[in-house]
Amino acid sequence: METAPRRCRRRHLRFERRRLEEAKSALEATAKQFGFSLDQVIGQTPAKTDRRTRTVAPKYADPANPDTTWSGRGRKPKWVEAYLASGKTLDDLKI
Repeated sequence: METAPRRCRRRHLRFERRRLEEAKSALEATAKQFGFSLDQVIGQTPAKTDRRTRTVAPKYADPANPDTTWSGRGRKPKWVEAYLASGKTLDDLKI
């Protein structure tokens, strides 16, 4: 069962969200009257719409299971850590 304060908070958030959308629409309409987009007026570019993620080619392979690979980015997989702990080097795992 939902409590009264929780219902009130949800209604308030919906109301604020709706007001924010109305304000954004009004600003976009005003910017359009002058021949600009809202992003141009504010000076922002669309967030991460132009960035494309690329798949990075693997650089290291597990000798016990060659299908298991690692690109060399991010945290080292456990099999890499175990291999290094045994006294061998990362160069030994290069593809």
